[in-house]
Amino acid sequence: MLRVLLVAGDATESLDTWYPYHRLREEGIEVHIAAPAKKVLNSVIHDFEPGWDTYVEKPGYRIPADIAFRDVRPEDYDGIILSGGRAPEYLRNNADLRRIVTHFVERQKPIAALCHGSLILAAADALRDRSVATYEALRPDMERAGARFQDTEVVVDRNLVSSRTWMDLPFFTREFLRVLRTAASSSAAAA
Repeated sequence: MLRVLLVAGDATESLDTWYPYHRLREEGIEVHIAAPAKKVLNSVIHDFEPGWDTYVEKPGYRIPADIAFRDVRPEDYDGIILSGGRAPEYLRNNADLRRIVTHFVERQKPIAALCHGSLILAAADALRDRSVATYEALRPDMERAGARFQDTEVVVDRNLVSSRTWMDLPFFTREFLRVLRTAASSSAAAA
């Protein structure tokens, strides 16, 4: 059975987390939500209101984390998803999370980053010479990290799948599942 680690924290975007969580489980994939601590997270809902120059934030669903970053053995997982929302702004500073992400980068395992989740990859210096889609306001951050920003619903750059916002979730999840299955098939063939 495939296993995926889904990274979240307080102020993670509800849809960015729950949609891939349920969709992967529907496919028979085991998903563990990882956070700074094993606790119930407070998620948020981002929406676009008429007259606002940027998104608004409302309280979202409560999300129970299965495992703390410090307890994650990344070798036990076939892929990782970096959820969006405001959480990545502080999660990227977590040394245990950077250790986990570095494992996936170095072993070229499937990585998915949605919206602000790409900030975690930038902090781990994992975007140099990569193409990435993310929330448009992060374009300067992505370019400073050495990435090629693309304003499109999904970008697949080898093992990295990225998308702009929760509105791109169907494309994001479809492509991550494809990359995950391809990697699993390649690993099984090599064994």
